[in-house]
Amino acid sequence: MQNQKSALGLDGNVTALIGYIIWIVALVVLLIEKENKFVRFHAVQALLYWAAVIVLAIALSIVTTILSFVSYLLASIFSLLFMVLWLGVLIGLIVLAVKSFQGQMFKLPVIGDMAEKWA
Repeated sequence: MQNQKSALGLDGNVTALIGYIIWIVALVVLLIEKENKFVRFHAVQALLYWAAVIVLAIALSIVTTILSFVSYLLASIFSLLFMVLWLGVLIGLIVLAVKSFQGQMFKLPVIGDMAEKWA
């Protein structure tokens, strides 16, 4: 299925790759793609991935802000965790994009099962 054309007119693996990098493409694909399950799966997984990233970023920001009132050292440590989070996000995006481009149904631990069910 990954080699079939998507509703965007691109190969399925290319559409899946773009969906990870640009979340709005994943949203559009999810809304218009009806037949290609491979593309739908990766679009849902990409959107769930970005939602998880946003939730984690907000949570770390809140904790860091609260800690800045308590201790500069603790706030600095959590700021470093924030940078590690973004490095992890980048590495995760690269892995997901490469796996989808290779035509693999690579599933993230919790998000992948949800994406498979919803796709």
